[in-house]
Amino acid sequence: MVLAAGLGKRMRPLTDTLPKPLVKVSGRTLLDWGLDSLARAGVEKAVVNVHYLPDQIVAHVAKRTAPQIVVSDESAALLDSAGGIVRALPQLGAEPFYVLNSDTFWIDAGTPGLERLALAWDDARMDILLMLADGESATGHSGGTDFVLGPDGTLRRAAGDPAGLIYAGAAIVHPRVFAGAEAAPHSLNLYFDRAIAAGRLHGVKMLGRWITVGTPDALPLAEAAVARALSQEP
Repeated sequence: MVLAAGLGKRMRPLTDTLPKPLVKVSGRTLLDWGLDSLARAGVEKAVVNVHYLPDQIVAHVAKRTAPQIVVSDESAALLDSAGGIVRALPQLGAEPFYVLNSDTFWIDAGTPGLERLALAWDDARMDILLMLADGESATGHSGGTDFVLGPDGTLRRAAGDPAGLIYAGAAIVHPRVFAGAEAAPHSLNLYFDRAIAAGRLHGVKMLGRWITVGTPDALPLAEAAVARALSQEP
């Protein structure tokens, strides 16, 4: 599931006429950075939700051959992160699936981030598994940290803890967490908190460079980070 339905208001004026997932970094759209990561991980089908200027995204993903793209149309109403996933559940199936934000991406170092998530997934202990980044590995992040990773891999909210890590916009989620949920606007954070309460929210720290693009002035930083990261590849 690739979350691509946001309004991208902070990216104006670029997003006055362009949906944020189609903003380019180093010649590649933000959306394609994520979809390419899924393709490398062997994902055969990706659901991409759309709301703002949806025709542009639909036309763009139609050019891709891998993964196969299914569009979940939210043109009538923006459903937020969790509502969009609930709406797409019939396409996502009964097994755990990746969830990616379309405005963040990463340059892997060592074992790819999505592969690390898949290797760490334990259905008996987890409902949600998050990819995390530390501040030193992040480019473009202006907020605080999100979670603290415990020695057993469980997560709690950072709440200012200096050991906190950043949610890197990629996760594995089991669809059982959405049992009984409606396709109405609500946030994925609700399910993070429920999983924390049950001891079933876990995390894995990524390797490499994590990049987020929230505003136009973050684009040069992102371009430079990509160039540096790629220059260090063997």
